[in-house]
Amino acid sequence: MKLVRYGEVGHEKPGLLDSNGRIRDLSHHICDLKEDALSASKLKQLDHLDMDALPLVEGEPRLGACVGHVGKFICIGLNYSDHAAETGAVVPPEPIIFMKASSAIIGPNDDVLIPRNSTKTDWEVELGVVIGDRAKYVSEADALKYVAGYCTINDLSEREFQMERAGQWTKGKSCDTFGPIGPWLVTKDEIDDPQNLGMWLKVNGQSMQDGSTSTMVFGVAKLVSYLSQFMSLEPGDIISTGTPPGVGLGMKPPVFLKPGDVIELGIEGLGNQRQQVRADN
Repeated sequence: MKLVRYGEVGHEKPGLLDSNGRIRDLSHHICDLKEDALSASKLKQLDHLDMDALPLVEGEPRLGACVGHVGKFICIGLNYSDHAAETGAVVPPEPIIFMKASSAIIGPNDDVLIPRNSTKTDWEVELGVVIGDRAKYVSEADALKYVAGYCTINDLSEREFQMERAGQWTKGKSCDTFGPIGPWLVTKDEIDDPQNLGMWLKVNGQSMQDGSTSTMVFGVAKLVSYLSQFMSLEPGDIISTGTPPGVGLGMKPPVFLKPGDVIELGIEGLGNQRQQVRADN
């Protein structure tokens, strides 16, 4: 299934895409795409619904983030060896973990705001992993059982805040609008292999990133298992798994976003995003 949330900010409703790509309303079956609605048992119930009997949503409503309540927004740094090389970093022996504030989350096509005093706002297309069932101390072999599905994420970053100011990375990753998620939550049964998905990003029509999840240092199963050794992963938590090369920081000279730019990105089978960039006044 391809699950969506549609409607105005703060008033999104749950839906799914039918075979013709139209949104069908799910609000009579679940209140939102969050928490228990993401469990394996509930997703199985939704999968057995008569899709054509669900109310059709007319028009082209705004799409919200494809998860309604994200408890933890966990990010993995330097998880593509070629991306580490372009930024002059060393591939880590274990996953680098940092958090992104959930207040950064927006819909896949909402405007991206360049923060006040920013000089180095950058882009990163990433595979998002949505947890469906509570995971604690799980093995790598069992890890994917706890995954509800996958989504496209733009892990926007302010590189000066992240790397040139004292402290950890979180403040360079958590600015408002720095977490577009969606357009869809694609359930894991539709993705044969999360480690074989093409991914791309363009700025103003120019190709910047063109990669594949096949070049991850640590794959999805490893990441879910690894994280579960340090914290319980709860339904609705999202793991943003790292980015391939082609970020602005890695260019010579570096290139960063400015008001008026348009970002387009997507991951094979998971849908595309499009954001207009403007200044946050």
